[in-house]
Amino acid sequence: MMATFRFLHCADLHLDSPLRGLEANPDAPAERIRSATRRALTNLVDYALREKVDFVVAAGDLYDGDWQDWRTGQFLVAQIARLCAAGIPFIAIRGNHDAESIITRRLRMPHETAQLLSTRRPETVRLKHLPVSIHGQSFAARAETTNMAQEYPAADRDRFNIGLLHTSIDGRVGHDTYAPCSVDQLRGHGYQYWALGHVHRREVLSDSPWIVFSGNLQGRHINERGSKGATLVTVVDDRITAAEPLVLDDVRWDRVEVTLPNDADEDAALELTRAALLDACRQAGGRLLATRIVLSGACAAHVAFSADLHGARERLRAEAMTAAGADAIWAETITLATRPMIDTSALREREDATGRLVRALETIDPAQLAAALKTYADRMLGHASWPRQELGKEHPVMQAAEGTVSADLVERARDLLLARIAEG
Repeated sequence: MMATFRFLHCADLHLDSPLRGLEANPDAPAERIRSATRRALTNLVDYALREKVDFVVAAGDLYDGDWQDWRTGQFLVAQIARLCAAGIPFIAIRGNHDAESIITRRLRMPHETAQLLSTRRPETVRLKHLPVSIHGQSFAARAETTNMAQEYPAADRDRFNIGLLHTSIDGRVGHDTYAPCSVDQLRGHGYQYWALGHVHRREVLSDSPWIVFSGNLQGRHINERGSKGATLVTVVDDRITAAEPLVLDDVRWDRVEVTLPNDADEDAALELTRAALLDACRQAGGRLLATRIVLSGACAAHVAFSADLHGARERLRAEAMTAAGADAIWAETITLATRPMIDTSALREREDATGRLVRALETIDPAQLAAALKTYADRMLGHASWPRQELGKEHPVMQAAEGTVSADLVERARDLLLARIAEG
């Protein structure tokens, strides 16, 4: 029986996922980011209703670990109920995070057209209005290390077969190994589409048959950058004609890198950063852009940046807010990785005190320089005129005084000293 239909494949909703590290930043739009996973799910349901897709499958991790706020479950059920009211089936499996969640264990689906597949054995849902069979099994425990896919049933004849699986396949960087299997194994199972979850970056592993990680619905922190959403699959006469990304995120995490040219002073650096941020905001398409800003390159601005690192960061943060508005962009962190424009080769060859100092700085043990920085910081903070309370923990002087001098700070101190020597 030939059929034509469309469906949505989503995974890793992580509804109401706790914020990571934002509590320490009073300027963070915490509430906006906290509610982003809900708005992304609402966007998914809105699209399904507006475009009248035929069904929705979710490949695990509806929640985030042992999350016990029942309002999270109530929100999910309310969104699924919207699909059911429109006659759109919702079929899901539990992932490793759901297995921990008391909410998922006690969750009751709002309608018979919404099903959460069994943890005991693979289960098959055969849709009534389409010749489609959906096979899957939920995680019973977080650490599922068996090859679950090998127990999935054979494909139903004369039906379009979808496998729902929460897995790391043969391993993915940054993800624990769960339900391991191979692409070749999935290819040989006879299904037309494998809807995978667990990996938070969209990835097409095969298009014959289609084996797809849809990625997570909404990025939750700076390591989950770029557009996020679901996969829209179009089937014409039982053949997949398209499996395309559908962007649904509400907050866009990104990294804006600006390489400064040699002649860029601080004003030019601010202007170039503004232009890069405006471009990133345009690409975010009206979403809140939560970005990490990184400035690099050997440039004239380096000396000014190194002399007042805290002030430079604050000026760049202000530039970010004025570039597109506080509601459009938030600078998560600002990293100044610029270098001085110096040629120490001639200075190094000199036989006087300058040459000896340059050679010493280039070969000095970083631990010795860190100790010198601490001595200097202690001396400066001993003066009543130094605004200790206003500097903040990230200020280089405070870091040095606390003995938490990073390799980056030592390198910046070395570069600043060399730049001062080069200036004469």
